[in-house]
Amino acid sequence: MHSISRYRIPFVVPAMLCLAGGVLTGLVRAGTNLPEQLSFNAAIHSILVISGFFGTVIGLERAVATQRLWPYLAPLFSGLAGLALLLALDLTVVSLLFTLGSLCFVLASIHVYKKHPATHAMVLLLAAALWLIGNSLWLLQGTFWTSIPYGLSFLVLTIAGERLELTRFLPPKPFSKIFFIAIVFLIIVGTILSGFNGFIHNTWLGIGYAALAIWLLRFDIARRTIRQSGVTRFVAVCLLSGYAWLLVGGLLLTDLITLGVFQRDAGIHSIALGFIFTMVIGHAPIIFPAVMRVPIPFSIIFYIPLLLIELGVSLRLCAAFLSSTTLREAGAVVNAVAILAFILCLLWQVRLGVRSIKNPHD
Repeated sequence: MHSISRYRIPFVVPAMLCLAGGVLTGLVRAGTNLPEQLSFNAAIHSILVISGFFGTVIGLERAVATQRLWPYLAPLFSGLAGLALLLALDLTVVSLLFTLGSLCFVLASIHVYKKHPATHAMVLLLAAALWLIGNSLWLLQGTFWTSIPYGLSFLVLTIAGERLELTRFLPPKPFSKIFFIAIVFLIIVGTILSGFNGFIHNTWLGIGYAALAIWLLRFDIARRTIRQSGVTRFVAVCLLSGYAWLLVGGLLLTDLITLGVFQRDAGIHSIALGFIFTMVIGHAPIIFPAVMRVPIPFSIIFYIPLLLIELGVSLRLCAAFLSSTTLREAGAVVNAVAILAFILCLLWQVRLGVRSIKNPHD
């Protein structure tokens, strides 16, 4: 890794703009008063984060892994769709671009599966297919609410598939893979039912998420690697805390628990922030160097955004118990600060990594 891969930067910029827009719209949804110039349409919050940011970043990662040129169409289309959404262009254009991006992503996932036919690769392919189905339904039906559970499950199963791959380093556990496959199909069924219900009644989807969290807590290699030190322990801490939040979020999405008016909000953000974004924080020191071709020396400063994410999601959970708009808003603000802190930590370590390349003897 001699220099930052500059031709990949144009794919990262739209993703980061979508993340910024997602943070701002999230603050608006939580009731925070922002200057008019920063107040985007709060309704597009989920799409900006799921498809605009994560779809583009994961698409770029998958394209890099294929070592082919055509898979870069996936992050290209999804990045353009995110920009179109930020610019308030016609939503039909936006949904078409996201559909094209997810279609290219599915084709790239098929390419990966053909090269390495394994259970984890099939799970990644199924996750990609869910994203395509959600975007296609949005394009055909003209409303993006149906696509949200598909996008959320796309992210959850993508992480699950990548973690399943690493369990091969552990002694085989009887029936563990069978249980995993059953949970994946439960999540798929729950996603379809949730889509039919407009992402309002999510009991089966929540049960699927909770079951996946229990499986990961039981079988993931993080239970062993947390005993190590440095970046290995940091990743394990992120993983295990993320699985705990996935369990909480899954239970909150079901109709089996009844809290206050912000129960659904707490459930979704326990998954989206407590689980998914915590995975981003944990894997950034490993994945970012591979994608952008620049070393990122690990530092304990990465624990700062992790702790802030934990605090913010905890405040949202308290808001659900107490039906408190103040706690909900406070949680959203803390989470926004956490994401900003993570980006600043990442940029600072990238700077150190680039300096180490230019001055290897310093």
